[in-house]
Amino acid sequence: MQPLPRITVEVPVLTVGSGPSDYEALGSYVNGLRRPQGLHLTLLHIGILADFAQDVADWTKGITSAGDAVRHTTGWLQGLPVLDGFAGTSEQLIVLGGGGISGLEVDVPRRVRDYQVSLVQGLHDLLDRLLVDNVDDFILSSAALGYRYPHWVPHVAVGRPLSRERGPRTIAPLSVVFGPSRIRNGRFLSAAD
Repeated sequence: MQPLPRITVEVPVLTVGSGPSDYEALGSYVNGLRRPQGLHLTLLHIGILADFAQDVADWTKGITSAGDAVRHTTGWLQGLPVLDGFAGTSEQLIVLGGGGISGLEVDVPRRVRDYQVSLVQGLHDLLDRLLVDNVDDFILSSAALGYRYPHWVPHVAVGRPLSRERGPRTIAPLSVVFGPSRIRNGRFLSAAD
């Protein structure tokens, strides 16, 4: 049985640096360098939609059913405006995910940060419509959403840290070009109903 797909709003990485060798050079900083074709920057993580919907149903004590949460969330996600592609820069690798992930911290344009803030506000509005009280508490406690940090750090996960060192590592500046925003695993949304 295949695991259920995680739903995120993300932007795909089109290029890192001026050519493949710039990306491959990151292999001297990380283990298991990820393939460049799958790299992305997550703008909003929803998680497994059925789990998110169940979190809503549990939080509202059934006032909002999991089915209603799935339908409303699917509609909201499919109605999101698309963020146009953009370029950013990275000058350091940071450790994320409890120490298991190494990522390029990316300096992104203001409009990207504004878009990400609008996604979080939209999530708040969605949860209000789903009759979730104490929305901030719900967001921080929902296992599906998986929020661990109070603020968004734009990053591209590239592999596992070489060492147990937790601090950032300075690298030669790299340009990172991103395509338009998309819903990862969005093809599963219509089937979620």
